[in-house]
Amino acid sequence: MSDFIKTQNSFADGEVAPEFFARDNLNGLSKLENMDILSGGGLKRRDGLEIVTELNSAARIIPFSVSESENYILALTDGHLLIYNGATRVRDLIVPWEFDAIEKIQYAQRFGTMIFVHPDFQPYILEKSDGLFDLVPFEFSRNNSDMTTNIPFMKFEDTTDINITVSANSAGSNYATFTTNKSFWTQDNVGGQLMLINNQWLITEYISPTVVQAYTTGQYNVPDEPVSDWTEAAFSDRRGWPCSITFHQDRLVFGGSKSWPSGIWMSQVGRHKNFNVGTGLDDEAIFITLVSQQRQQICTLVSSDTLQILTNIGEWAIASKPLTPSNIDIKQHTSVGSITTRYLPPQKIEGATVFISATQKDIRELALDALGENYNARDLCTQAKHLMQNPVDISYNDERRQLFVVMENGDMAVLNQNSALGISGWAQYKTQGKFKSVATINGTTFVVVERGDDFYIEKFSGNASEDADEYEFSFSAAAIPIRASGHNANMLRIRKISVRVLDTKTLFINGERASLPNDIYAQDSPGFSGDVFINQLGCQRNCINAPWVISSDEQLPATILSVGMYGYYIV
Repeated sequence: MSDFIKTQNSFADGEVAPEFFARDNLNGLSKLENMDILSGGGLKRRDGLEIVTELNSAARIIPFSVSESENYILALTDGHLLIYNGATRVRDLIVPWEFDAIEKIQYAQRFGTMIFVHPDFQPYILEKSDGLFDLVPFEFSRNNSDMTTNIPFMKFEDTTDINITVSANSAGSNYATFTTNKSFWTQDNVGGQLMLINNQWLITEYISPTVVQAYTTGQYNVPDEPVSDWTEAAFSDRRGWPCSITFHQDRLVFGGSKSWPSGIWMSQVGRHKNFNVGTGLDDEAIFITLVSQQRQQICTLVSSDTLQILTNIGEWAIASKPLTPSNIDIKQHTSVGSITTRYLPPQKIEGATVFISATQKDIRELALDALGENYNARDLCTQAKHLMQNPVDISYNDERRQLFVVMENGDMAVLNQNSALGISGWAQYKTQGKFKSVATINGTTFVVVERGDDFYIEKFSGNASEDADEYEFSFSAAAIPIRASGHNANMLRIRKISVRVLDTKTLFINGERASLPNDIYAQDSPGFSGDVFINQLGCQRNCINAPWVISSDEQLPATILSVGMYGYYIV
């Protein structure tokens, strides 16, 4: 039998999985629910939620900041893009995306415009003009001299054995009939473009699997032989559209498509609708393909110090500065892989890129090594895998240093991260309903919450003691099973638990209410600061359970700085 005094004055590791309970060097907890980890290592009851507006259906929300004083929340629903400035709906735009397609939409913002991409839809641009928002299709620029389109052209694998016989067409001198040597054309070719006999052609009519009609802005001579040397526009209804997007070094960058999943297309510098590679001058467009022994599907692109390319099986980077057609330094750094079934936007945290892995069990931090030459992909949730339950959305609040990850089951995992102070711990957020989406703008984190049959945009607020003015929530923090002097206790007798609190008005220790001064419940009182305790808690023979649990279901503030235990144990 040995006496012990054990004080935990840091909870920096947050909630950890049971397989780590035998470690001596943890500043963690077996449970941390609806509490935040403070910069000093303490714990605080999370902020409540305020209703911003009610929605007609489920939605995915996206932040859109035009200026420091002009910030919007975009809500993507089934066929609609709703634009909110606070609780005010500024615009309701019709969009081509059904709700099932929304999870794959990616976006990139530059100044007051945002471009959306989806592998099955032509890109769209959200722009603000004369005080009004509008959504218009993204159109590649045209050359004034001959009206050709500055779209990239490719030689797709399934066209290798396709020869096209060109014949004149009675529709006019700019029209022709294209006949292939085997079935090739589909209805989806209509509206697509080809490069053939030094002309750009627009497919205007589908006639049969071997015959289409095409139009060109220039003049042409009918070739004597079938043409085998021809290319097709990289993007079309048949070939698919860009899967991912970013801006990098003043180039618009598209990554991957259904028909060319490992392709990267970069616009000309400063001319973001011009993808003409020209003669390879420094400011002209660039096209590259990731080459490896495995099939690479580009999942997303991130513009950082380098152009980061996250694929289904690894993480690549282009480090060239400046990036030109003749100067492309590209290599694969790590082999983690990203999720392909939905878009979970990577977040910038303390100079690193944080992304969700293909397994959906890892939150990885892509950061350069000490020499600044190679990227590593450290796992941020090594000790809390049990909290990763099929992530569906992610957002980082840099003012609060919190990463919010919405799970498919409606809970939310929250990482409190401050590397300078040694804080890197996870907690769970729960509410009476289900979290569906999350976005952060200007230091405020917004969520879409399903409550019963209703959906709301809500925001975390220090002025809210409960959720949505009516839904109460409880908090709890439970200790890791005790280890004293390097031993696992077999029997434990706790004589006293002491909790040091700050500005606290409610506290239960192992289910017993802690006694607090009556005057702290006055409305203008910040709460009690000091030590509270309970005595004679009895014996605990199942020492795999938490020796103490701090909790409350009262809608009052609570901040925990440290917890001390006094008693004896038997090994």
